[in-house]
Amino acid sequence: MPHAYNGMAATDLIGAVWRKSRHSNSQGSCVEFAKLPDGGVAVRNSRHPDGPALVYTPAEIEAMLLGIKDGEFDYLVDG
Repeated sequence: MPHAYNGMAATDLIGAVWRKSRHSNSQGSCVEFAKLPDGGVAVRNSRHPDGPALVYTPAEIEAMLLGIKDGEFDYLVDG
């Protein structure tokens, strides 16, 4: 696998196993995640599987998940 970097084509992440939430909708509006061999985590938009992937460190993903669990981002989806 080539060195992963932000904005690279998701298709260049050869061997990446992409997963999405079971809460994703049937229209394909999903965020997908893949754990990379170096421990990083790639993120892509399922509507654009060939498009760019953003790559985060495990610490960055942990901070995001803790914030989500604590409700810090609820304002993004509340009406």
